[in-house]
Amino acid sequence: MVYVFVLVDKPEHAELRQRVRPAHKAYLAAVADRIAFAGPLTHDDGVTMIGSLLAIDFDTRDAAHAWLANEPFTRAGLYARTEVHAFVNLWPQKAGFPPAAA
Repeated sequence: MVYVFVLVDKPEHAELRQRVRPAHKAYLAAVADRIAFAGPLTHDDGVTMIGSLLAIDFDTRDAAHAWLANEPFTRAGLYARTEVHAFVNLWPQKAGFPPAAA
């Protein structure tokens, strides 16, 4: 089952996000083969990060929550709010994804 994580940063925590980001990316790399999509939530400027949106395949909801509990941003106390939802993709993606590497 794919679970979608909606993770919203605490206000005024941009420095913490940048400092912990390499560990966060390494943690994601460990499950890269199970990621449907992942990226930062941003302000309308498309640059200022305010959270994360991830869709990752896990066997159970408990496994998804266990993964989130050990995620570096979670452990660092970055998030003001977290939500985990089961997700069924019924639409082929055409927008919002980078072009395939040549």
